Amino acid sequence: MASENVSETASANPFAYAPAPESRSVVDIAPSYGLFIDGEFAEAADGRAFKSVSPSTEEVLSEVAQGGEDDVDRAVKAARKAFEKWSVLPGAERAKYLFRIARIIQERSRELAVLETLDNGKPIKETRDTDIPLAAAHFFYYAGWADKLGHAGYGTDPRALGVAGQIIPWNFPLLMLAWKIAPALATGNTVVLKPAETTPLSALFFADICRQAGLPRGVVNIVTGDGTTGAALVGHPGVDKVAFTGSTAVGKAIARQIAGTGKRATLELGGKGANIVFDDAPVDQAVEGIVTGIFFNQGQVCCAGSRLLVQESVHDEVLDALKRRLTTLRVGDPLDKNTDLGAINSVEQLARIKALTDAGEAEGAERWSPACELPSSGYWFAPTVFSNVTQAHTIARDEIFGPVLSVLTFRTPDEAVAKANNTQYGLSAGIWTEKGSRILAVANKLRAGVVWANTFNKFDPTSPFGGYKESGYGREGGRHGLEAYLDV
Repeated sequence: MASENVSETASANPFAYAPAPESRSVVDIAPSYGLFIDGEFAEAADGRAFKSVSPSTEEVLSEVAQGGEDDVDRAVKAARKAFEKWSVLPGAERAKYLFRIARIIQERSRELAVLETLDNGKPIKETRDTDIPLAAAHFFYYAGWADKLGHAGYGTDPRALGVAGQIIPWNFPLLMLAWKIAPALATGNTVVLKPAETTPLSALFFADICRQAGLPRGVVNIVTGDGTTGAALVGHPGVDKVAFTGSTAVGKAIARQIAGTGKRATLELGGKGANIVFDDAPVDQAVEGIVTGIFFNQGQVCCAGSRLLVQESVHDEVLDALKRRLTTLRVGDPLDKNTDLGAINSVEQLARIKALTDAGEAEGAERWSPACELPSSGYWFAPTVFSNVTQAHTIARDEIFGPVLSVLTFRTPDEAVAKANNTQYGLSAGIWTEKGSRILAVANKLRAGVVWANTFNKFDPTSPFGGYKESGYGREGGRHGLEAYLDV
């Protein structure tokens, strides 16, 4: 009977996939982790700890130390002491350490991919094929800059700022770590990094990589904890530069906290990116870009294309093709190599997504999701499309940070630009058209830090990334990413 059922299923769907789970045994997760300060792991001064939970199963993965003000103070002092020698080390010598770190990330990529998937909830094919390779690439790239800073365009003899306090989000834990630590170390700064409370494990894994690479003690310190830990780091008088990626609300609080202190800062905050599809766009290609733009990492991406602007004449065609494509997405076990959408990162984030989508329905938008069975445990949300959306709808204005797409229409390029720019954010945008002249004309009018043409969510360590308006200020990546860590 079982073989008959398999045969019937195969005949009904000749492209059906069998489960292909990656083994979680490739990575060892300790039952508890301390803070990484001055090259050693240590308990928090007050002994407090919190649990790191896997979003896909609600399983407790490990218990992690909760850093407080005393712990932050110890970490900053360790970084300050290490800065004295690290900052005067020849750039070529600093580069050797960054190259070692990059190679170790590559060598241990399978461990890191599984760990990131377990702790974050995103599909293994994303951590394996995007997050980990890009993290290594950033260390390789900035290792190449370490002995060429005088040629970066910031003076002939630029100097490091000092101690960088860095706070990273939970949506790309290791990649955001690389975005921040690599340029800081290349330019001669030392670091105290606070990972997100819900995803601390890859940062603690990275601490072990630093030791494996022989990085001098105190150059990188990692203090885990919640928002109070981050506030203590931002407010510490020994921190010379603050780098933050996260919500706009927290970014504003940080800007207020450091006002008048003389601390340098880069803030990469929220977004409500517009993905603009013109009537001459190749529909199938555009649909793939739309899916990548909003459903990559369950839409938990600051530069997600969460607003789809479709030229009115092709609206029905694009929406029908998009719905057909969404019926093929696989939602489920993130360790399965066939999975397209994994789990939402936390119960709090899931509640926010539900509240905003309920508001979208209440305000009259038309909601649609493909038929899909969600796992019984963990934090899950089906891919969702809202049509008949206007600019007045909450779902067209607020950052949902989930697998939710709002579809609006436009008639002319000027209307498309006006609608795309009608937001407090300015992080990303996408343009789909066969006309190169139209791409250039529209891109020049969009108030967005990055504009993709006939693609979406493509990143490279050589390219700067950052936003306008309430999406923050400063750039990370590329030559521009060096400036924030240099006294120029």
